[in-house]
Amino acid sequence: MALVEKSVLIPRTPRQMFDLIDCVEDYPKFLPWCGGVELLSRTAEHTSARIHVNYHGIKLSFATENPKDPPHWMNLALREGPFRRLDGGWRFIALGDAGCKIEFKLHYEFSSKVLEKALGPVFGYIVNTFVDSFVKRAHHVYE
Repeated sequence: MALVEKSVLIPRTPRQMFDLIDCVEDYPKFLPWCGGVELLSRTAEHTSARIHVNYHGIKLSFATENPKDPPHWMNLALREGPFRRLDGGWRFIALGDAGCKIEFKLHYEFSSKVLEKALGPVFGYIVNTFVDSFVKRAHHVYE
C-alpha cells in the first residue's frame, strides 16, 4: 500500500484553496493527466465525482465520495475504480492574514499486482504532484 503525505504553506485563504479543490469540473483545465471529470453529485456536505486519467497512454478512471466541511476539510473515499483501497483527505488550516497550511494525505492500493505494475508509476506521479498543481492553479486564478 502506498501513502502520500504533503503539506504546504500558501498565501491564500482556506476558502480559496478549498474551492479550487472542490471544483472538480475545472481539473481538465490545469491537470495535464486529467482526461475528463464527471460530477456525480455536490451538496454542502459532500462532492462525488468520477475522474478520468489519460496520461502517456495509460487510461483509468475512478470515482470518489468526498464528505466535506468547507473550508476546513474534505475527505476522499473510493466509490469505484481499480483500487482495493483509496482514502485520505485535505485539511486547510488558517494562518491569520498570512494564508493557510494545506495538508494532503492519501492511502492507496491497487486491486491487483498486475494493475500495480501497469498503473502504479503513473498514479504515483499524479498523486505526488497533486498539491503542487493546486498551488500553481491558485497563483493563476487569484493573481
